[in-house]
Amino acid sequence: MTVDRFIRLALGLLIALVFLVGLAALLFVTESALNVWDRLREGPRLLLWAYAGGVLLLIAVAVGLVVRLLVRRRPKPRRAAREPLTRDDIEARLRAADAAGIDTGAARAELGQLAARHATRGVHLCFFGEHSSGKSSLVQALVPDADVRVSAVGGSTLDIRHYRWRAADGSEVLLTDVPGTGGLEEGLDRVAEEEAARAQVVLFVTDGDLARGEKQTLERLLALDKPLILVLNKSDRYDAAEQALLIERLLAHVGDLGGEWDRDQVVAVSAGGEVEVLEQRADGSENLVRRQRSADVGVLVVAINRLLAGDAATMDERRDRAVFRLAAEKLDAAERRYRAERGEQIIRSSTRKAVIGALAAVSPGTDVLIQGYIGTTMTRALCRLYGAEPRDLDVEEFLSLSQSRAGRALPLALAVAGNGLKAFPGIGTVAGGLAHAVAYGLIFDALGHSLVLTLERHGELEPEQAAREFGDNIGEYVEAGVTKVVRLAVAEDERRRDD
Repeated sequence: MTVDRFIRLALGLLIALVFLVGLAALLFVTESALNVWDRLREGPRLLLWAYAGGVLLLIAVAVGLVVRLLVRRRPKPRRAAREPLTRDDIEARLRAADAAGIDTGAARAELGQLAARHATRGVHLCFFGEHSSGKSSLVQALVPDADVRVSAVGGSTLDIRHYRWRAADGSEVLLTDVPGTGGLEEGLDRVAEEEAARAQVVLFVTDGDLARGEKQTLERLLALDKPLILVLNKSDRYDAAEQALLIERLLAHVGDLGGEWDRDQVVAVSAGGEVEVLEQRADGSENLVRRQRSADVGVLVVAINRLLAGDAATMDERRDRAVFRLAAEKLDAAERRYRAERGEQIIRSSTRKAVIGALAAVSPGTDVLIQGYIGTTMTRALCRLYGAEPRDLDVEEFLSLSQSRAGRALPLALAVAGNGLKAFPGIGTVAGGLAHAVAYGLIFDALGHSLVLTLERHGELEPEQAAREFGDNIGEYVEAGVTKVVRLAVAEDERRRDD
């Protein structure tokens, strides 16, 4: 008999045996079930229903456990960025953030300022544009009595200033002059855009065709979904044909960005001010003199009054939605800071436990068991922090995939640990054990930070992706964390010897 035929015969006998065992088990289960059914039918009906309910409950629990174990639960989808937020939405998020210990001060301040503006019932117009575009000069032209400091050097407005103005119907309007964008002062662009979100109407001021940076800014302003007037300032530098061409180009830019505007929403004005003129004297000599230019802002006043004559409730509603988005952005930033800080605490705690476990290991392999428990605990804690709900199998798969990468990186971690320990003289003969503990700590520090990176990018635990992030970046994390982990290990070793 050939080997191949023998194997096939053995497999056939095994299949027959499995079939017989399965048939016997089926007959046994069937007989038992029928006996139970007959007895239940002969007994009280209440017992029958209680038994049936218990069986169904056990089946439901079993199915739930299988689903929980095998089915990956996706994180709850976040509200689309362009979907309008309501006050109830942001208030619910604020309550949840407060309960989690997240700082909601900045977001609540936005809602408080919005409430204050509602109380005053005024209309806020925000003059927005790059530095040197002439925003402050326009305010001066509209409100001659306002104390607007206009500098000969561009970009003089470094804070937010409000000035009162009267519309055609006598209602009070607050003109807001914000810092010019595109300057060298860090953070002023964000300050200006936030104030634009708080206003009912935005006046985007430019003194020529839009540059790339201006188009990008205009796109963000259009996303606020509120009334906006595009103001071509310093129009006296152009003749009528050039003005018409510039206005057509500005309208084309708006169309390219997805906005829809009437021709009346682009106006050409001149804020006036002083201009240097080269004057030729009677004797032929030349002299540089400064002359006052008259302001020409009538068309802007008409455009503003036309907008203000519209539905005030709609303007307020659109302003409110923009402020709600601004508050949500500030809450998002607070949540990111909280997660970063809390994540570092979890990683540091787990790293410390890994170091202690390595120092306390009494036999080969003991530390591996300890570190496996610590790794599972850290992974679950970080996933909860980022709102992910991984399956048990996902956690096990991530740690299993990471283990092989950690094994390959252990020589590097030991070498880095040894070099780091050289900065602590007098450690003595325990340096070998300390190096081992530091290496384990470095690996856990790298494991935690790579997992945080994956959760930030994907919002859930993807085992293969997270393990790949760990393997690709472990060297960088080991080098970056050596000083912190060495200090922690030396402190723990000294405490253990003192005890």
